[in-house]
Amino acid sequence: MAHILEMQVQSKWNNSFTRLNRGEPGIAGLLSFSQAWKTATGFLYPRDLNDPAPRPEYSIHEVRTSFELLSKAKMLPLLMENFLEDMRKQQHLIERDIHKYMAEYEETDTPDAIARMLFRLVEWYKAWSPIPELGSILLSAYTLAFQTHIYSTFPPSFSRGFKQLIASTFSLVNASCPPPWALPADPQPSTSAAPARPDLPLWSACEALGLLDRYESLIASVCYEYIEAHVMETCAKKWEESMLTYLREWMAEKVVPWMVMPYARGARTAEEARQMLQGVGSRFDYHVCKTLCDLRLQEIFDIIVDFPDSQPALEDLKECLIRVDQRSELVRTLRKANKKRLLHPGADTQVILNQYVSIMRCLRFLDPPGVLLYKVADPIRKYLRERPDTIRCIVANLVGDGESEDSIVDENEPIQPLQQRQADDYNDPNWEPEPIDAGPDFRTNKPTDVISTLVSIYDSKDLFVKELQVLLAQRLLAVTDGNYEKERRNIEILKIRFGEAALQVCEVMLRDMTDSRRIDQHVQAQKPMPLHPTIISRHFWPPLQTSSFNMPGQFKEIQDAYAKEFHQFKPDKKLHWLPHLGTISLDIELQDRTVSAEVPPLEAAIIEHFSTKDTWGVADLATEMKIERAAALKAIMTWVDLGVLKEEDSGMYKLLEVAEAASSSSKPVARPVIEDLPSVLTVQQQQAEQMKVFWKFIEGMLTNLGALSLVRIQNMLKFAPGYDRTIDQLAEFMEAARREGLVTVKDGAWKLQR
Repeated sequence: MAHILEMQVQSKWNNSFTRLNRGEPGIAGLLSFSQAWKTATGFLYPRDLNDPAPRPEYSIHEVRTSFELLSKAKMLPLLMENFLEDMRKQQHLIERDIHKYMAEYEETDTPDAIARMLFRLVEWYKAWSPIPELGSILLSAYTLAFQTHIYSTFPPSFSRGFKQLIASTFSLVNASCPPPWALPADPQPSTSAAPARPDLPLWSACEALGLLDRYESLIASVCYEYIEAHVMETCAKKWEESMLTYLREWMAEKVVPWMVMPYARGARTAEEARQMLQGVGSRFDYHVCKTLCDLRLQEIFDIIVDFPDSQPALEDLKECLIRVDQRSELVRTLRKANKKRLLHPGADTQVILNQYVSIMRCLRFLDPPGVLLYKVADPIRKYLRERPDTIRCIVANLVGDGESEDSIVDENEPIQPLQQRQADDYNDPNWEPEPIDAGPDFRTNKPTDVISTLVSIYDSKDLFVKELQVLLAQRLLAVTDGNYEKERRNIEILKIRFGEAALQVCEVMLRDMTDSRRIDQHVQAQKPMPLHPTIISRHFWPPLQTSSFNMPGQFKEIQDAYAKEFHQFKPDKKLHWLPHLGTISLDIELQDRTVSAEVPPLEAAIIEHFSTKDTWGVADLATEMKIERAAALKAIMTWVDLGVLKEEDSGMYKLLEVAEAASSSSKPVARPVIEDLPSVLTVQQQQAEQMKVFWKFIEGMLTNLGALSLVRIQNMLKFAPGYDRTIDQLAEFMEAARREGLVTVKDGAWKLQR
C-alpha cells in the first residue's frame, strides 16, 4: 500500500517538473519559470502611493513574456491567488486614507472630503490594477476584490456623506465654475481641455469604484428628495395655475441633464441616451405626480373652499390620480379634514351646505361616476340630517333668501325636476359597470344636480314642502308694497322642481294675498278706515303664532267696524283677528309735542292704556292685557326710548305730557333682550305642538295597558288622526318625556312615572 502511494506521488512530481521545465535539459526550464514568476509577482505587487521611493521599472515585453510562460505552465490561477493575497496584506494602506478623509468629513460635515476620498481611491485602484493585456479574468477578479475591500472599510457615516455629495451635483449641472473637488489632486496642464461638466470626474470615479450599482437606491432617493423639495417650494398654495406642466418642463431642463451622468454615461448618441433614460425617467415622472398629489391632498379642503378659482389645481390632481391612484387616500384625508374643520357645532349650517356643494362639484370633476363623492359625502349627509335647521337653510336658498355670495344655488344651472334614483337598465347599450372601488350601496345613476342631491339627504321631500310653505308664508306676510312677483316666480320654479301637486298650498297662499288686497279695496270703498288687514285662509296656511290679548280702545272699534263690513261682503265667512301681528303707524299728541311711530300692535295697545291712566305698573299692564310680564316690559321700553314714558319707581311708568330735558349725568338703563318671534310657526314647532296632542293618547295607553314597547306604542298611535311620525321621531319624543320625568323605561318597556 505504501509502495503504491509512493509511486503516485512520484508520478505527480514528474508531471509537474516536466510541465515547469518544459522539456528543456537539466533545470533550465525551471530556472526560466522561476524568473518569470518573480517578474510577474513583482510587477503585480500593490505599491504604497505614499512611499516616496521610485517604483521599480519593468519592460512591458518582459512582463508579457513572463505571463505567457506562466500561462503555458498553467500557473495563472496560482498567480492570481498570490496577487489577491498581496492586496489583502496591503489593504491597510487604503484603509489609512479612508479613515483620514472620513475623519475630515465627520469634523466638517461637508461632502468635499468624500469627493477627494473617492478620487484618491481611484488613484489606488489604477495604481494596483493589472494591465489589460493580462486578460479580463484577472482584471475582473481584481476589481471585485478591490471594491469588496473598500466597501468593508467604509464607516456607517459614508452613506450620509455620499448622499450629500450626490445632492450637491444638482447645482453643478449648469455651474459656470467647478467646485474644489471636481479637479484631480494633481491638476492637468493648462493646455488640457476642461471637462464639459464639472461633475464628470465624480461620476467617472463612482463608476470605477462600482458605487453607481451599489448605491443605486441612494442615488435615486437623492433625486426623489430634490424633486419633493422643489414641488413643496414652488407649488404649495398655488392653485390658480396648472403646476404639473411647469414641473415637467422643469424636469426636462434641470433633472434630465443630471440623469445623463448616473444613468446614461455609456450612450454614444442622443437617441441611445433617450432610450436608456426612458425607464428611470418614467419613475421620476411618477414621483413628480405622487409628490404633487400628496401636496394637493394635504390642501384638498382649502382647494375646495377656494373653488372655482382653484380649478387648475383640481385638473392637476385629476391627472395625478390617474397616474398614481391615491383615491383611497383622498377619501381618507378629506373625511378627516371635514370632521375636524366642518362637522362640528361651531360651523354654521349654511357654511356646511356651501362646502358640501363645493365638494360635490369638485369630486364630480375628479370622478364623474361619483364614487369619491359617495364615500366622502356620507358623514356630511348624516351630520346634516341631525341638524334641525338644515331643511330651512336649503329651502331659504331655493326661494331666494340665499342670494348672497353664500348661496348654494348656481344661477347658471338649469332648473330641472328632482332626480330620483332609478334601477339599472341592463338593456341600455351605453350601460357601464360600476367602478371597481365602488361600495356595495353605490349606484352610478344617483342624482347629479345640487338641489336633488341636497333633497335626497332626507327620505321624503314632504319635509321640504312643509318648510317651503312656512318660509313662503313668512315672506308673503313681510311684503308691504303689494308686489308679489318675486314670490310668484319662486313658486313657478319650485313647481318645476317639486311638481305642481306639492305646491298647490303655496298657490293658495299667494292667491290669498292678492284676494286680500281686492277685499280691502272693496271695504275701503264702502267705508274708509285706517286698517288694512291681510286676510288668509286658515286651513291652507301653516299655523301662525297665537296671542291671548285683544286690542283695546279705538283699535278694538276699528277692528269691529272692519269685521262688520267684511261680513256684509262675505256673509259666509268670519274674521278671526291676530292682533299681535303686523305694524301700526300712529301719532301720539301730547301737550307740547306730537310723537310719530310705527310699532307692533302690542306697543300700540300698551300706549293706548296710558290714554285712560297716566301711570301704570308693569305687572298691572301684563294682567290687564293677559300677556307675560317680559313682553309688557319690552313694549314699555319702546316708549321709554322715544321719550313718551318715564320710569318713576321700580316697575312703575308715567306718561310724559311735557318732555323732560336730557340729563348728561343720567346713566343708560339696561334693557331686557327679548327676541321677536316669527309670525309663522316653524315645522319643528308645529311638530312639537302636534306631539303635545299625541301625548294624551300615549298617556292614556300607558295608564290603561301598563308598560308598552316602543313598537306597540307606534302601532297604536297610527290610529290617531293626523299621526305621521316615524318610530325614530317617536323615540326622540319619548326620550324627551323621560328627561322631564314623565315616563321611565326598563328593558325596552315604557311606563308612566308614578
